[in-house]
Amino acid sequence: MSIWHAEPDLDELARRGEGTLVSHLAIRYVAAGPDWLTAAMAVDARARQPYGILHGGASAALAETVGSAAGNLCVDADRFVCVGLEINANHVRPVREGEIRATARPLHLGGRTQVWDIRIVDARDRLVCVSRLTLAVIAKRD
Repeated sequence: MSIWHAEPDLDELARRGEGTLVSHLAIRYVAAGPDWLTAAMAVDARARQPYGILHGGASAALAETVGSAAGNLCVDADRFVCVGLEINANHVRPVREGEIRATARPLHLGGRTQVWDIRIVDARDRLVCVSRLTLAVIAKRD
């Protein structure tokens, strides 16, 4: 059973990120299923910290990007918007190069909050970061 209010359109999600941090980090939406959304990002100079490994903030940005996009697909976009309330990230493996992928799955989809589990893996499918994102579901004003 699908959790989506609007089926994920990966091209539309890409358009929403134009001119934002999403495009600066070259985050791409790559796949979706009935209860998950996946985005990818290259580990290059934009995403590395001075010691040559993936910056934790870049991992958090990727996690919040995919989690927020997924959350907004679960609500009526004419009436609500989901925004980040809290994020945490545990960095479990350094990455120096290549591509990482983040998959968001819901832990809770409520009327006022959502909680998402985001797992980031490297090209060999090894866990790089685990993140939990809490979103506030806010009614749009006229």
